[in-house]
Amino acid sequence: MTDTSRPIVVWFRQDLRLADNPALAAAVRSGRPVLPLYVLDDETPDVRPIGGAGRWWLAGSLTALAGDLAAVGGAPLVLRRGKAEGVIADLARETNAAAVHWNRCYEPGAIARDTRIKRALADAGVQAESHNGALLFEPWTVKTKAGGFFKVYTRYWQACRALGDPPKPEPAPERIAGHTGAASDDLGSWTLRPSAPDWAAEFGARWRPGERAALARLEDFLDDRLDGYATGRDVPSEPATSGLSAHLHMGEIGPRQIWHATLARHGWSAATEAFLKELVWREFAHHVLYHLPALPTEPMQPKFQAFPWAEDAAALRQWQKGLTGYPMVDAGMRELWRTGTMHNRVRMVVASFLVKHLLQPWQAGEAWFWDTLVDADLAANSFNWQWSAGCGADAQPYFRIFNPVAQGEKFDPAGKYVRTYVPEIAALPDKYLHAPWTAPDHVLAEAGIRLGETYPRPIVDHREARDRALAAFKSLGSQE
Repeated sequence: MTDTSRPIVVWFRQDLRLADNPALAAAVRSGRPVLPLYVLDDETPDVRPIGGAGRWWLAGSLTALAGDLAAVGGAPLVLRRGKAEGVIADLARETNAAAVHWNRCYEPGAIARDTRIKRALADAGVQAESHNGALLFEPWTVKTKAGGFFKVYTRYWQACRALGDPPKPEPAPERIAGHTGAASDDLGSWTLRPSAPDWAAEFGARWRPGERAALARLEDFLDDRLDGYATGRDVPSEPATSGLSAHLHMGEIGPRQIWHATLARHGWSAATEAFLKELVWREFAHHVLYHLPALPTEPMQPKFQAFPWAEDAAALRQWQKGLTGYPMVDAGMRELWRTGTMHNRVRMVVASFLVKHLLQPWQAGEAWFWDTLVDADLAANSFNWQWSAGCGADAQPYFRIFNPVAQGEKFDPAGKYVRTYVPEIAALPDKYLHAPWTAPDHVLAEAGIRLGETYPRPIVDHREARDRALAAFKSLGSQE
């Protein structure tokens, strides 16, 4: 007879939810006790540790997951820290586990690690099974006619649509029979959140991690904001976007849930398509990373290896602090530091500024975003920075260099966004707000501004920086 008392370990990773969780659902269907596990793995080579802002979010997400598990039968969430290969082997041996289930991650280091873990478990007589809980379509299932992978988003979108709608999500289990007795770390001992100084002090006012919060945010978006999403998403002062990216990254909600909830509520429309295309843009990033594992560090276009960067630690630091003298750029960087996020339109502006105005390597911007974004995702972060730098898939053309003044005037004409995050220039009239250096002396004095003292002068001249960037790009030869 089969010993049904042997538990199944469900290794939670970027899938911190109960609904639409294929690994958890498979474990529950087995009829065996379920042992939920989360491993804080900062030790496996080639698996990048979670950044500071992501760790803040993780603390809340694990707390929420533990509560949700308790509410459906009391399966306690086991927390362990260390190299995942050793942790899982030890736990399987301690509990005489029959199997380990997890949902796949698609980062190259994670794939290699998971392959080693599967092999070791099989050698120990423990079944190991992985599932797709993170993507609408597996990266290897969306192919060009020649059987390769896509490098142009429009064609990728068309190929995804040709596959039809993704599978419908499964509901959360009504009850989970839990395995008890496995030792667990105390979450507080991991010190995922800062103490003093608390650089994340304002995060809690903006964010509530967890599956329930993710579902509530989706419902709120579909109820009140989807209809205006196509145009409103470019206005950084308005709450027009879904705000789901961090929930998606931590897996508190799955893309299948978003896809089907959106269609069930609104059907196909221009607004629906605009929103779902952004969801598929996320898929595209994972698709490219899966096929090009060097994406986080190496440009997709090899000639960019020779790009003449002008590495400047002082300039990079001014950009990081939001002290470039360009209000739209500075507002974005300060929003990022204060809230752990940045409006998508402004992300493009600040990325373009770093790479093209300052000629700093895109990898430096990617590293800063990794540590400061609550939604920092290896695929999306690397992919989008390469797009902004002009060296990635479906990249922004090298000659498109955002004018930060024009971007501010177009998308923040009343200055609500800039005044929120750059209060030292808030008293300037709208006419001068996005270019304070153009204001007459008496206007600056009336606003209490002393350029170079209370607010910096521009770190570079836009026209000169643009000419320098174009010359640098042209030095690489043809952009075709």
